[in-house]
Amino acid sequence: MSTMEVEQNGINAVPEGERRGRPRDLFWPWAGSNLSLFGVAFGVYIVGLQLGVVPAIITGAVGYVLSFLLVGLVAVGGARSGVPTMTLGRAPFGYHGNKLPALFSYISNVGWEIVLVTLAAQSGAEILGRVAPGIPETTTTAICFAVAAVVVIAVGVYGHAMIMVVQRYLTYVFVVLTVVYMVLMAPDLGVSLETTAGPGGWVGGVIFAMTLLGLGWVNCGADYSRYLPATSSPRSVTLWTTLGGALPPMVLLVFGVLLAGGDPKLAEEAGANPVAALAAALPTWFLLPYLLTAIGGFLAGAIMDIYSSGLSMLALGVPIRRHYAVLIDGLLMVLGGYYLLFVSTSFLATFQAFLAIVGVVMAAWAAIFLVDMWRLRAGGRGYDERLLRAGAPALNWAGLLSLVVASITGLGLITSADPNIANVVGFLMSAELEGGTFGSANIGVVIALVLAGILYFALSAVPRLRTRVRS
Repeated sequence: MSTMEVEQNGINAVPEGERRGRPRDLFWPWAGSNLSLFGVAFGVYIVGLQLGVVPAIITGAVGYVLSFLLVGLVAVGGARSGVPTMTLGRAPFGYHGNKLPALFSYISNVGWEIVLVTLAAQSGAEILGRVAPGIPETTTTAICFAVAAVVVIAVGVYGHAMIMVVQRYLTYVFVVLTVVYMVLMAPDLGVSLETTAGPGGWVGGVIFAMTLLGLGWVNCGADYSRYLPATSSPRSVTLWTTLGGALPPMVLLVFGVLLAGGDPKLAEEAGANPVAALAAALPTWFLLPYLLTAIGGFLAGAIMDIYSSGLSMLALGVPIRRHYAVLIDGLLMVLGGYYLLFVSTSFLATFQAFLAIVGVVMAAWAAIFLVDMWRLRAGGRGYDERLLRAGAPALNWAGLLSLVVASITGLGLITSADPNIANVVGFLMSAELEGGTFGSANIGVVIALVLAGILYFALSAVPRLRTRVRS
């Protein structure tokens, strides 16, 4: 398929004649989508758990690798079947039962599109305000928002081939500009941080890092591996996905931790508004390159989200072509971004808290998906198309019950700073636990992940629950 052709495949299995490439090609889309300067702020957030330089780097790195290892394992299903992630979910949940997690996946993807495009517009306005202070802030914000939205929608409409090329070259540019940025900021780095947290702080750091990175991508893992030949090595698919997703943000994580050790005030400001704070000390000549780095990093993630959200819409059973689904998602992204930028002054915090709730459900989904994929392989079987298309079994109670129980448990073990959201989460936590390290790390996400996998493995052995009700 040519890069300049609009992708015609939807959630169907990609024909063998169109499947090409190598597993190492997966490095580029995942690297590009995770080279955002937000990664520097992530290092600051982990330090906020009262961890010193070395513990923060170790726990962050472990969390990044573990979480993106899950994404890599999900990607194996795409290479085996040629089918996108949320369509493969019909195997463990049933054709209609899968619509519940597909809906959460869709909401999550569209939500992050809105957040990332909004951040891109705000970043552009911050930097342009310094370069051209005479232009009204509303005007610069509107211009940056329009450019960001058009780029994301256009690349999403063209589809897989365009995304793979764009993300590769974005990665090249980001690496060069990020290295220059780090050299300029090197005098502000330091190691003057002490660890005051106990062993629980180390565990909390790993969990927090997992929720910051890979657990937000598990519902997209197979979307970018499905064009690989079915004979692709599962180990290579997993390895290159994990390296692409974890390695670049790990470098930014180390930089953020060292920044917190050298300039605590700057680190605190970066935690609240990373783009503006990290640009404050830069020379004027580097502001425009920095602007490209900041905006491009957010857009790379939004491009991946808008493509996957279109596939999630199709998995819900909406009878529409893939590129038209992207246009609908783009419209929702524009409306949501406009509201966040020009109407609301407090909605973003609530919305991000809501995305944490969606993250619990998707973590539980990932565990069930991976256990089911392992069971199919252990039984010497692959994905049967009869389980994935219309007319397939409607409900798999083992998968649905595991998802619901694990999700409710996970929601009871996360916290939110938003008072409205706080009333509906954390109901299984004591006051001491809620105010401690595990509370701030949203341990419920990982609890949901582990519990869902155990439940599905156990319930799948019960004949009555294993039976898939016909549609």
